[in-house]
Amino acid sequence: MGIGDERDSGTAGAWAALGGAPELVDRVRFAGAGDLEEGPLPVRELARATVSVCGLAAGELAAVRGAGAPGDAPPLVVDEGAVATAFVSERHLRVAGRAPVTFAPLSGFWRTADGWVRTHANYPHHRDALVRALGLPSATPEALRAAVAGRTAVEVQELAYGAGGLAVAVAREYGEPQPLVECVRPSGGARGRTLGAAPSGRPATGVRVLDLTRVIAGPVATRTLGLLGADVLRIDSPGLAEADDAYADTGFGKRSARLDLTTPGDRAVFEGLLAEADVVVSGYRPGALERFGLGAADLLERRPGLVVAELCAWGWTGPWAARRGFDSLVQAGYGIAARCAGGGDRGDGVPGVLPAQALDHGTGYLVAAGVLRGLAGGGGQRLRFSLAGTASWLVRDLSPVRGAGGAYEAGPWLRETPSGYGVVRHAASPFGEWERGPSRWGTDAAVWLPR
Repeated sequence: MGIGDERDSGTAGAWAALGGAPELVDRVRFAGAGDLEEGPLPVRELARATVSVCGLAAGELAAVRGAGAPGDAPPLVVDEGAVATAFVSERHLRVAGRAPVTFAPLSGFWRTADGWVRTHANYPHHRDALVRALGLPSATPEALRAAVAGRTAVEVQELAYGAGGLAVAVAREYGEPQPLVECVRPSGGARGRTLGAAPSGRPATGVRVLDLTRVIAGPVATRTLGLLGADVLRIDSPGLAEADDAYADTGFGKRSARLDLTTPGDRAVFEGLLAEADVVVSGYRPGALERFGLGAADLLERRPGLVVAELCAWGWTGPWAARRGFDSLVQAGYGIAARCAGGGDRGDGVPGVLPAQALDHGTGYLVAAGVLRGLAGGGGQRLRFSLAGTASWLVRDLSPVRGAGGAYEAGPWLRETPSGYGVVRHAASPFGEWERGPSRWGTDAAVWLPR
C-alpha cells in the first residue's frame, strides 16, 4: 500500500470519518507517480486519500446493489498520476484550443499596512463589490494596490465583506480545528427507495442527484457521481452567472438548467424534480437555501429518505459560517498561505499557495464518497462538509508519505472531447471516462431522464 504493506493513514482517517468499515482500507493499493509534493504540506496524501475513499464507497455501493455485503467490494488500485492530473483539472483545460483565465486581475495577494490580504474577484459582481467597497477610481490592479496599502488587512477584509465582496486577511496561524465530515441520520430511521441492481455496472446507475452547487468543490463531487452512473441535474438561478470556463471543466457527467425559485412556475418545476430525487448536493452558504424552505432539515422532513450533502467554505458554526468563500480564500484565512510563503518557515515573505486547489478537489471527492455511502446505507442521511474542515485535516492529521518513485507526465490522463463549447481538452477522472462532454451551462431541460 504505497510502500510495502503499510496501511495508508490518510485513507484510513478519511474512511473512518465517513463511518466506513476499517478493514476495507486494506484493499487500497497505489500505483504510478504524481507531482503534488511541492511545498510544506502533505497535499499528495490528501489527494490520494480523498480519491481512495471515493473509490471504496463506490465499490461498497456496487457490492450492496449486487446483493452482496459492503465487505464484498473488490480491491481498489489508485493511480497517483491520474489523481495528480485530476486535482489540477482547471489548469489542463483548453476550450477550443484556448487556455482559460484562472484568476481575474483583481484576484490575488496584496500587501497592506500590517501584512497581506487575499482577494477573489473572478465573478463580475464580486469585482464590482470590491471596487465599490474600497472606492477604487478604476477596476485595475494599480488602483487596488494603492487602496489597500494604507489600510490594515482586517479593515480591507471587513470593508469588502460589508459590500458583498471577497477579501480575507492572511492569517499567520492555523484556524480552529474543524471536523472533516459530520454525518447525521435523523430520528425515525427513514430509508430511501430500494435501488436494486445496477444494470450498467456503474454503482450509481438510476440514482437522481439534484445538484445545487457552483465553482469547483460541489461540481467535482457531482461530476464524479455522474461518471459513476447517476443522473445529475444542476440547477442555477438565472440571476447568478457562472463562468463558462468553470462549467466546461466541471460540467461533465451532468446536465444543467436554470430556474428562478421566486417565481411560481419555476418553483413548481423544482418541486417536481425534488419529489423524484434520491440525493441533493448543496454548495451554498449556511442559511442561503433555508429562506426558500430548502435547507437540509426542511428537505429531510419532507423527504425522509433523501441523502442530503451540504458543503460550505468556513464551517457550520462560528462567526464566519455564513461568509462566502473559495479555496484560495480559505487557504489565506486558515493559515495555509502563510505556511506556504517564501522567505521564512512561517510566512515572512509573500504568501504562497498549495500546488493545487486541493481543498476544493479533495472536498469534492469526500462529498461524493459520503453520498455513495449514504446510498449504500439506504438513504435518510444528512452530511456536512467544509473547505475549512478539509484544511484542518490537511494541517493537523495528515503526514507525508513516500511515493513509489518514477516520472510523472500528465499526457496519459488528458482527453479531447466534443462539448457545448467546442472541443475541450480536459483531465480524465481517476475513475474512468465520461460518456460525453458538458453541454453549455444552463441550456438543458429541467427534467429527469427516464430511469
